[in-house]
Order: sequence, then structure tokens, then C-alpha cells
Amino acid sequence: MLKLQLMYFFNALTFYTRIPAPSWVVFNDDYLNRGSRYFSFVGWFIAGLTFAVIYLSSMVLPISISILLGMTASLLATGAFHEDGFADLCDGFGGGWTTEDILRIMKDSRLGTYGVAGLSAMLALKYASLISLPLKDLFWALLAAHGLSRAWSISLIAVLPYVQLDRQSKAKPVARTLNSSDLAICWTFALLPLLMLGWQQALAVILVGTLAFMYIKRWFWRRLQGYTGDALGASQQIQEILTYVVLLAIHGWLTI
Repeated sequence: MLKLQLMYFFNALTFYTRIPAPSWVVFNDDYLNRGSRYFSFVGWFIAGLTFAVIYLSSMVLPISISILLGMTASLLATGAFHEDGFADLCDGFGGGWTTEDILRIMKDSRLGTYGVAGLSAMLALKYASLISLPLKDLFWALLAAHGLSRAWSISLIAVLPYVQLDRQSKAKPVARTLNSSDLAICWTFALLPLLMLGWQQALAVILVGTLAFMYIKRWFWRRLQGYTGDALGASQQIQEILTYVVLLAIHGWLTI
């Protein structure tokens, strides 16, 4: 039982990050599909790495440089997996009028003006949010944001059909009906860090995340008639940044 869970976990870890797995791990689509239960847990690894780089570098460097180093570490660890999806979505939604046009543009490996502008704005907003959070609260903010954003992203699979099923798709191995127990485990990992936040912050994060999820679901259905791998990546980035912004807003409100 434990070995099977490790198979699930390492299949998810190596798919969503550049972190290598032990040599004894077996990789297949079924393990990866069931590994979706650990998507939020994988987010914990990225959050922990990001905070470790920020905290350690802040001992000898200005916090502004430390935040940039932490963000860079996150990008290297994931191979900019979700950021790439966000940029592709910006290009597709910005330059395409029909669903066919949007999907064709999103599959283009070249980055267009909409993608550059969207990616630049997203990274700038993430940097501004992280540098504005108190360092003592940053660890739990990162853990909550990375976990919740991945849970919201994977939840789209349960409520939308998959489009663009082809051999090149990043999401094909997980483009199946999610097992309810896998989704529940994913959400358990996502919600645990909220216990370390104030109830006002936790409640606000859940409420705003739910509203954003409902809007994103409707948005993807209207423009794509479903979801793609890039759409899931874009959703993760949107929800992650929203979590930081909401935490900042509630923190500011509580300190008035």
C-alpha cells in the first residue's frame, strides 16, 4: 500500500516539477492519474523551497533580491510549467476569436505579445505581493497559495470536459474523470495550511477562490468548451496570486 502511494506521489512530482524520482519508481499514465491526489502536496514542496531560498538569502541580501531569488528557484524547480500555460492562454484568448483559433494559437511554441504582456504583469504582481507580505507570515502564505491554487486547478477536471486530446498535450495523462477520493485527498492537503492563518484570512481566501473558480469555469467553457493543460496551468497561477492579494488585503484591514 505504501509503495503504491509512493508511486502515485513520485509520478505526480516528476510530472509537475523537475525534481527527479528514485530509480525504482515505475511511470505510467494510471499512476499519474491517481497521483493527482498529491498535486497540492507537490505545491508544498515548491512553497517550502521558495521560502527556504528567500529566508536564507535574506540573511545576507536585501529582501527584494531574496524574493526574486525565491521566485527564480520556483521557476527552475517547476520548469515554469504553470507560467508557460498562463502565457499560452494569454496568447490564445488575446489573439483568437473562435475556439479553433484559440487552440491553434495556444499550441504554437512561439510567445506572442499577449503572452509576454500577461506573463510580465503576472510575475510583477506576484513579486509585489510577496515582498509586501511580512516575512514571519510568508511561509504559511506560500504554503496556502501553492496548495489551494493546485487544488482549484485540478478541480476543473471534475467539472469541465477535456478538449484538444492529442499526443502532444501536457494534460492527457490526467485528462480523465477524477476519483472522488483523489480529489478529497488533494483538498485535504490544500486546506491544512489555512489552520495556521487567522479565521478571517482563511474564510476570505476560500470565498474569493470559490468565486474565481466559478468564473474561470464559465470563462473556459465559453471560450474553449472545456479545459486544456495550458488552461489548468493558467488557473493555478491566477488562484495563487489571488491568494496572496486576499491575504494582503485582510492583513491590511486587520491592522487598521
